[in-house]
Amino acid sequence: MAETARPGETGGETDGRRAPAGSPHVPVLCAAAIAALRPRGDGLYVDGTFGAGGYSKAMLESGAGRVFAFDRDPDAVAIGEALAARSGGRLVLIRGRFGAMEALLGERGVSAVDGVALDLGVSSMQLDRPERGFSFRADGPLDMRMAGSADGESSAARLVNELSERDLADLIWRVGEEPAARRIARAICAVRQSAPIDSTAALADVVRSAARAARAVGSKGRGREEERIDPATRTFQALRIAVNDELGEIDRGLAASERLLRPGGRLAVVSFHSLEDRRVKRFMAARAASAPLPSRHAPGALSDRRRPPSLVLVGRAVAPDAAELAANPRARSAKLRVAERTANAAWEDAA
Repeated sequence: MAETARPGETGGETDGRRAPAGSPHVPVLCAAAIAALRPRGDGLYVDGTFGAGGYSKAMLESGAGRVFAFDRDPDAVAIGEALAARSGGRLVLIRGRFGAMEALLGERGVSAVDGVALDLGVSSMQLDRPERGFSFRADGPLDMRMAGSADGESSAARLVNELSERDLADLIWRVGEEPAARRIARAICAVRQSAPIDSTAALADVVRSAARAARAVGSKGRGREEERIDPATRTFQALRIAVNDELGEIDRGLAASERLLRPGGRLAVVSFHSLEDRRVKRFMAARAASAPLPSRHAPGALSDRRRPPSLVLVGRAVAPDAAELAANPRARSAKLRVAERTANAAWEDAA
């Protein structure tokens, strides 16, 4: 995962709107997130999604003592080496998933930090390179692996060509929130009987044809929003999220952040579609409220003891203002949520 300008609500290609060719990789809601984190010179901070380095750079410029930046993408880490070299040791780049930040920081003698920023989703840097296989805007291999091919993850092509029709439909419906999921899965399975679907253009053609046929049948009352979204958007989103286990990574990253943050430390998370935001919102809301603990005497039952809150919500969700939207259309659906760590034990540690 990486920072930078993200896709919109459906998470595929800016809700069907394309960013200008050669547009810079602009970190979304960066100023608001950094202001919420309140970096200080003696503090340690985590940029869990380094990408093109926008958040890390902003942290350093705001006076953060030291920043540990994570990215599973080897290209992002390689590009970031120049920024790390200029930082005088204040920026430490770590190739790895932010969900594993606790272990990776522990290897470097760090057990607590003062702030964590997570800028979720896929980066423009990945979308704009056809050879990475994330985008249906240009033809390329159907890959979508954020970590590249070295880590042994299944590519999007493997899912498309090997999942059963039922499992493929379930994935596209559940993760892509695509109403035409069954028709699309049926079309994919029919085409792959003749030859594997191994390019983004080939998959997009199949999906568009099936989705448009389904939408033509149910077109009455369809809103402009639905018409504006490219029919391939939701299917590509579903595959990308599944290939990279993005939702599981969010869960692991949020829990790790809770355990790592010192009392008073803050977690700032920018999400780009409803699946991400719901997870972040529920996590923060749950830990900002007390909850009954399991009973030691009756497994499965709840005791009268309460688990004290480990987080306090900081304001409401923040959306980009008009100026940011004008400069970066891909920020349209972004939301920033912030929570502050209390002195109470992390929920997983509170028995």
